[in-house]
Amino acid sequence: MSPIPRLRDHRGPALLSYGFRPFFLLGAIYAGLTILAWLPMFHGELEVTSAFAPVDWHVHEMLYGYLPAIVTGFLLTAIPNWTGRLPIQGAPLLVLVLLWVAGRVCVTMSAQIGWLPAAIVDVSFLVLVIAAATREIVAGNNWRNLRVIGMVGLLLAGNVAFHIEAHIRGHAEYGTRIGIAAIVLLLALIGGRIIPSFTRNWLARENPGRLPAPFTRFDGVTIAVSAASLALWSAQPSGRVTAAALAVAAVLNAVRLARWAGNRTLRDRLVLILHVGYAFVPLGFLLVGLGALDIVTASAGLHAWMVGAAGTLTLAVMTRASLGHTGNALIASPATQAIYAAIVVAALARICSSLQPAWFESTLYIAAFAWAAAFLGFAVAYGSLLVRPKPGTSQ
Repeated sequence: MSPIPRLRDHRGPALLSYGFRPFFLLGAIYAGLTILAWLPMFHGELEVTSAFAPVDWHVHEMLYGYLPAIVTGFLLTAIPNWTGRLPIQGAPLLVLVLLWVAGRVCVTMSAQIGWLPAAIVDVSFLVLVIAAATREIVAGNNWRNLRVIGMVGLLLAGNVAFHIEAHIRGHAEYGTRIGIAAIVLLLALIGGRIIPSFTRNWLARENPGRLPAPFTRFDGVTIAVSAASLALWSAQPSGRVTAAALAVAAVLNAVRLARWAGNRTLRDRLVLILHVGYAFVPLGFLLVGLGALDIVTASAGLHAWMVGAAGTLTLAVMTRASLGHTGNALIASPATQAIYAAIVVAALARICSSLQPAWFESTLYIAAFAWAAAFLGFAVAYGSLLVRPKPGTSQ
């Protein structure tokens, strides 16, 4: 992200001066606490008053709870840079935050308030985010970034489908796959923009030599094939055709990652972690493809995408943006590196728990506690930066 445009004179809490502040902080806290709650729920030791089955509550609150918060924080920070317009802050930002919080409460208490009112409140958040983001992009004549909003719209459609399907069938399958597909495509679109950009900037300054390949037709083909294979998998998650399509997407994404010169960034953890996170995208395609042939359990690939790719890349963006936009040096402190190590451990442990049934119990606990350590660790390490003004300003 380029430097933030000049802000309006904001006299309220610094937390509401820019979108990344409340959504990164609250999203991280919620991600950590939700996983800690899921462990006793998984073992039948804790119940929530949700209309969702326990596993659907877990999936929904990861896919449509924590992730939309981080996506919103990113969008509200990136769009002013894309358009040159002033950011959403103050009361309008507070409305978005409170609506997201209300969605989390309503989903968890939906057995008491009713599935439909809970769904309306929950879905309204992404509706409002899309409306606000589209208005800013259109007003700034930044039409090419409507593609990103389209992926958020797909996430919204998946959330609607999830609520309806869970109510009618008692379990949400299509709504889950649509949401995961939307997140993977968002990672491919946004990751393909920021990873080579940040890598190029660092290499040009610190390690001259081979630079990331520029965006070419190959990248467009990779995204198109990824989208097609994800659409096929969303409709038909098993079979040889689906497996073949996912395998092709895995190879293309692996080649795409190799073109970004990540092996030359070992000295800068803030850049390196972006490449590590994206590596879980082709791994996810490969494992989900093998799952389509019943060679491995399907959850291995799903957790490669959601814990590995989504978890790692969200933390990578959250740490970098929080440092840069609060006036701090872009240096990965020991605490930041510990956060990165924890999320990678969580991803590898969760994938192993799916691939090795004999290790399921131990690796599941390792994954859950490492995930919680990563996100709650972010809240502890970066919370003070997010709630206090940038030095020398009131923002």
